[in-house]
Amino acid sequence: MTVLRIAAAAAHFGRDLEFDLARVAKLIADARGAGAGLLVLPDAALGGYLADLRRPDPDALPPALKPDDAVIARVAALAAEMVVCVGFCEDGGDARYNAAVCVSGDGVLGLHRKVHLPAGETAAYAPGDRFEAFDTPAGRIGMLIDYDKTFPESARSLALGGAQILACLSAWPTSVTNRAPRMAQDRQSRLFDLYDQARAAENQVVLASSNQTGVMGGMRFLGQAKVVGPGGDVLARTWSKAGLAVAEIDVAAEIDRARRILHHIRERRPDAYRETPT
Repeated sequence: MTVLRIAAAAAHFGRDLEFDLARVAKLIADARGAGAGLLVLPDAALGGYLADLRRPDPDALPPALKPDDAVIARVAALAAEMVVCVGFCEDGGDARYNAAVCVSGDGVLGLHRKVHLPAGETAAYAPGDRFEAFDTPAGRIGMLIDYDKTFPESARSLALGGAQILACLSAWPTSVTNRAPRMAQDRQSRLFDLYDQARAAENQVVLASSNQTGVMGGMRFLGQAKVVGPGGDVLARTWSKAGLAVAEIDVAAEIDRARRILHHIRERRPDAYRETPT
């Protein structure tokens, strides 16, 4: 048995990179204290998310960093023996990307650029164009950034690439257009949990879902970090409060158990799937 402790964070981050790094350091220390080998931090943990999803101010965007920036190197140094996934705004030269990087003390292990951009984000970011799983000391991982997980094809692409753990990094707010009086009644709150459990269950993989908390501009973030097993069962969660959801799981054994009778990946019928012209 190879048991892994996985931690998913719910926390607030803003534009001040030194503040963000101090919070990252505290969350890494807390996760290490809990025995975690993998920590998934939220989308935009380095520099904060957009303040307005409908009309982003081009003069108030998060600071753009290259994957080899000293800020990311500091996160890698803090990670040391752990594997840490963290979201940031990537400086892609002629474009910005809403991106996530996976690091350890050995450096960058994987990079993902958010593929599916909601309408407001297209004013601030260019879309990524691929989903790629990669090997880490914590196992084979694939990353998704918030809206990516709305699309089943995203997680399925990573599962087909051998990912056993999906790291879903989010800055997922309550409904922008129809906010409920209580967060538990909010449509986006329900969808956030639904997508987490569905993506894990349909691919029979482990999923670690992080999210921002607090307020940024006109948006209030949900929190609701969690670790989900390959049967879609929530193993640990933070609800709406800041903190760490930590679960211990033998990833390979639990995936094998989930796939023992019904093996979703192996029993696919790609020849029967057709795109209907619009």
